[in-house]
Amino acid sequence: MMDIAQQIKDDLRSKSKFAQARMFDSMCKLTEGQSERICFLHTVLCQVGLPREKTLSREFERRNGDAVLKISAGELFDGKNFIEQPLPSGAKPRLVLAHISSEAVRKQQKEIEVGSSIREFLKMLGCDTNGRSYSEFKKQMQALAACRLTLGMKIQDRAVTINTQPVTQFDAWFTTEGSQLSFWPGMLTLSQEFFDTLIEHAVPLDPLGLAGIQNSSLAIDIYTWLSYRLCRIRQDQKVMLSWTNLKDQFGDEYVSPKNFKREFTDKLSKVLKIYGDARVESTDGGILLLPSPSPIKKIQTTVLLPKSNSAR
Repeated sequence: MMDIAQQIKDDLRSKSKFAQARMFDSMCKLTEGQSERICFLHTVLCQVGLPREKTLSREFERRNGDAVLKISAGELFDGKNFIEQPLPSGAKPRLVLAHISSEAVRKQQKEIEVGSSIREFLKMLGCDTNGRSYSEFKKQMQALAACRLTLGMKIQDRAVTINTQPVTQFDAWFTTEGSQLSFWPGMLTLSQEFFDTLIEHAVPLDPLGLAGIQNSSLAIDIYTWLSYRLCRIRQDQKVMLSWTNLKDQFGDEYVSPKNFKREFTDKLSKVLKIYGDARVESTDGGILLLPSPSPIKKIQTTVLLPKSNSAR
């Protein structure tokens, strides 16, 4: 049987155009240097995710301890009128947020080039480019660009609230898709508030892992949460989470606790296959989190200094 990690890696390399990333001193204390294909996501978005299912509601709130996300649907101007957009939901906007956040961190700038077509952007993210995926991606991209976020987080002993529209400018040009005229952004500009806290509180992720679970919003949420949480557990510590705790954090969309447990267990097993160093064990009534390395390996660089003149 083909190694799963190698299969994911080969698949992503054939589809993705992620540039090599410049590493910085992240919250997981990665060593500075060069690393291949690192993604980044805001620490709050690693702990609380967007809606997973389409909803007619204009607001959505999710919380996990000291991290809170409130999202409100917005509008976009189509050249004639303001068009009401739904709340972004599902896997696609999660991948978009990871992509634009990674570009912002790597280039240290708020302006993000999206590309001249949806198909180009889908390929960049390693996603399918069939007609259904193409159409859904465009809808979710527009919903994400129009929405407004309120992020609540605790930094040391301070409670911080960030009210922002993550995308403050949505420059679009019109393109013809078949017989219909539609628009697609060439440039996104992140708000200063979102950009500043992202640079300071970005969590490194492995895009090979994201590629392997790109179609499941629950799996993406579990993966980003474990990437944030596990490397922050002290070596002498264990964290026990009950199924009630987990449903409160991840299971808003599930009426039945039994259905949630079954779905969460299935997606967790998939995440653990791609995050091989994650130490998560089953226990009576829940799961046990153990100290684990980040999904991004530390890099050690040896620099040979030139001999001083006095040594000659």
